[in-house]
Amino acid sequence: MNLFKGMKPPAGGRWRMTGLAATLLALAVLGGCSSTKKDDDRGSVEKLYADAKDDLSSGSYDQAVKQLEKVEGRAAGTLLAQQAMLDLAYAKWRLNERVEAITTLDRFIKLHPSSPALDYALYLKGVVNFNETMGFLSGVSRQDLSERDQQASRDSYQAFEQLVQAFPESKYSDDARARMGYIVNSLAEYELHVARYYYQRQAFVAAANRAQLAVREYPQTPAVEEALYIMAASYDKLGLEQLRVDAERVLTKNFPNTRYIKNGVRVPERAWWQFW
Repeated sequence: MNLFKGMKPPAGGRWRMTGLAATLLALAVLGGCSSTKKDDDRGSVEKLYADAKDDLSSGSYDQAVKQLEKVEGRAAGTLLAQQAMLDLAYAKWRLNERVEAITTLDRFIKLHPSSPALDYALYLKGVVNFNETMGFLSGVSRQDLSERDQQASRDSYQAFEQLVQAFPESKYSDDARARMGYIVNSLAEYELHVARYYYQRQAFVAAANRAQLAVREYPQTPAVEEALYIMAASYDKLGLEQLRVDAERVLTKNFPNTRYIKNGVRVPERAWWQFW
């Protein structure tokens, strides 16, 4: 940086170096060096980020994480640091480090509530939880999603819900809405699975309560039909005649062709590893 650019020398064509001029010249030189150093640092960080993106594209997620962590630290306070944080969360998710990915996204959401990429952060958080798996057993046993603990599903739904409410026109919102519908059905099926489990073990009070929860919390889902039948059947086993009549009335009114009154509670096929 040249503080004297555009200035003309005095008559005679020579500068007279006063004490102030000497000081300014020294500052200009130092400023120029500082500017050059900042430019070099910026170029270095951008190169580091470009390398990290290459690693992401090639699937080298371990290496990408190392690079992105450096970028986030060196570019702190910039949009590049924000982008690096989002890419870092994605890379950790692809490495099956779900908890670390969610932690990174939560940190991003807390630190950058007005970021232009907030909709993507919420979407990615929803996707990370949506795709949470049970590891080896879920793959080999083909265990139904509704039979798993549903906390990740609830967390996923919450993130998607925040997204569609805050950013209804986001390019991620349509997919989020579709996933929310799937999650609601999964949560309802989970409650139904538990109610069915209790019923088959003759824990009729617990079965009725869990089926009632499915009907109350997820009234628009397919699971409601069997849940109403389990309520009626459980009340019948308990000798609660009026409650049985009420449940059957709601069942036949909403599902006039229901097969459950004839066939009873559905018994799902057991996975090969279930010996009981």
